[in-house]
Amino acid sequence: MNLFSIFDEITHVDPEFHERISPRRAAIKNIASMGTKVAFAAMPFMLGSLFKKAYGQVPTDVTGVLNYALTLEYLEAEFYTMGAAASGLVPSGPPRGAITTIRDHEVAHVAFLKQVLGSDAVSKPSFDFTAGGTFNNVFTDYDTFLALAQAFEDTGVRAYKGQAGLLKGNQVVLTAALQIHAAEARHASHIRQMRRARGGAAGSQKPWITGANDSGIGAVVDPIYAGEDNVMQADVDITSLNGVGGKLSADAATQSFDEPLTAEAVLAIAGLFIK
Repeated sequence: MNLFSIFDEITHVDPEFHERISPRRAAIKNIASMGTKVAFAAMPFMLGSLFKKAYGQVPTDVTGVLNYALTLEYLEAEFYTMGAAASGLVPSGPPRGAITTIRDHEVAHVAFLKQVLGSDAVSKPSFDFTAGGTFNNVFTDYDTFLALAQAFEDTGVRAYKGQAGLLKGNQVVLTAALQIHAAEARHASHIRQMRRARGGAAGSQKPWITGANDSGIGAVVDPIYAGEDNVMQADVDITSLNGVGGKLSADAATQSFDEPLTAEAVLAIAGLFIK
C-alpha cells in the first residue's frame, strides 16, 4: 500500500487537500518510515483522524459501510461477552480459551471501528439473542450457543465480502476491512470445528459451509446461508468440471466458493436479534 499515492489521488479531486493536512505531514512521514507491521496497524487510525481533521468527517460513503460493519461487531462482541460471562456455559480449558479469545477480537473490532468513525459511530443496539424466544436456551445450553456463534460468524464473513467493493476507492479502510474479514473467517472455521468435536448432531460439521444451510438449527437462520448453494462462478458451472475421479460434486462446488451478502440481507438477519 502506497499511502502517498492515495493522497495524490485525493488531490486530483480536491487540490487544496495538501494544504488542509500540511501541519500533519511530518507525522505522516514518520508513519511511512516505520516498520511495515507497525505502519499498517497505525494507518487506519491515522487516516480516519486525518479525514476528520481535513473535512470534519470520514467520507459519507465510507461512514455508511463502517457503521454497517460496526452494527455487526456490536452484535458479535455482546454475544461472546455474555456467553463468556454465563456461569457454567462454556467448558473450562481450550473451549473457554477459544471463546474468550474470539470475544476479545470482536471487542477490538468494535473499538477500532468506533475510533475511525468518532462521533459518526452509531450507538450499540439492544440485543435479543433468543430471536424472540426461538433460542431461549442460548446462554444455558452450550450446543445452542455454539450453533448461534457459527451463524453469526458465517454472517460476518459474507457481510464483509459483500461490502468490499464499496471500499475499493479507500485502500486504507479496505485493507482494514479485509483484515477483519479474515479474522471472522478463522472464527467461523474454529467454531465449526468446536461443534464437530462435540459430536452428536454436529458430529459431521465441516470447517466450511456446504450448500444453503448446514447449521443444524432450523430455518430461522436460512437467510444467513441464502445463495450458498450456488454452483455457478463467472458463468462456469463448477459441477461440469473434472475433479478427482470424475465431475466435481455440488457439495464441492458450494464449499469451494463463499458468496457475499448484501447490506440489506445482513441487516435483516441482524434485525432478528435486535430488540
